[in-house]
Amino acid sequence: MINNLKSILFSIAVLGAVALNAQEAKTISLVQIPEAFETTELKLEAGKPYIFEVENNGVDRKVGFVVAPKGQTEQENHVKEAYLKKAISNGETATSEVVTLEAGEYVYFCPLNPTPRYTLIVE
Repeated sequence: MINNLKSILFSIAVLGAVALNAQEAKTISLVQIPEAFETTELKLEAGKPYIFEVENNGVDRKVGFVVAPKGQTEQENHVKEAYLKKAISNGETATSEVVTLEAGEYVYFCPLNPTPRYTLIVE
């Protein structure tokens, strides 16, 4: 009984910490149009929590979102938390999980609707 109570209290504490982290995260809103993002460069603070929100505006197929270290865009190097929770159709919006990046140079792009690799600087 006591072990069950401890497990429940631990689960509540973890869920509360996750919810608090999501509340403190700054949302970065991006709009994807055919073959491009409207925002072509981002500068973020290292160690700060962010959520990426992407809107599909006029792309006639599903849209996704990838963040990866510059020069390392292979899937194994993707920042998995930055993936959208679902691929989105025209007129839809989706968000990523909470993402905290270390200082460095990254790129962001859509893997489903070919876009350029845009610069993401984290200082």
